[in-house]
Amino acid sequence: MSEIIVVLLSGFSIGLIGSFHCVGMCGPLALSLPVHQLSVYHKTLAISLYNVGRALSYAAMGVIFGLLGQGFSLFKIQQWLSVIAGILILAILLNNQFGNPQINVLSRFTQTIKVKLGQYLRSEKTLFSYFTIGAVNGFLPCGLVYVAIAAALAAGTLVKSSLLMFAFGIGTFPLMALTMVFGKFISAGLRMKLSKM
Repeated sequence: MSEIIVVLLSGFSIGLIGSFHCVGMCGPLALSLPVHQLSVYHKTLAISLYNVGRALSYAAMGVIFGLLGQGFSLFKIQQWLSVIAGILILAILLNNQFGNPQINVLSRFTQTIKVKLGQYLRSEKTLFSYFTIGAVNGFLPCGLVYVAIAAALAAGTLVKSSLLMFAFGIGTFPLMALTMVFGKFISAGLRMKLSKM
């Protein structure tokens, strides 16, 4: 049981500490959601559904990478897996920053996600729409998510990996929720500074 608590705390910590990055990167999307016109009750529900949608997408990734990590764990190469995952994350981030976007392996997937998000953002909003937008948003490539995935790979089992990723999503919840409530008072420049920090 204590291992599960450690996994949950690890994921939550990555999300909470890294959520400044979320404000810079996902903040504009979250701010585009029309929550300010809703009543306090519906606003709270919409913001919660959006963020739970993201957290469940991360948990789904945790299942996928947990299966992979579990397989590596059977072969006793867990430490090497962590090192390789770290190198791959750096390579992807460097390619995204300095590489040719035409050879970015994630570009096609990213484009598909963006098109889906655009469709959902333009459609009429129901409370379930906020959940759907959050769930799709969770699959957008993101450096912070890659860090959480590396930790999930090293977790060793499918359950731990999935719980770590869900806790990671919940860790980003407080700052993202505050951004959605008070975001109109946060300038684009400040969001970029928060992201760099």
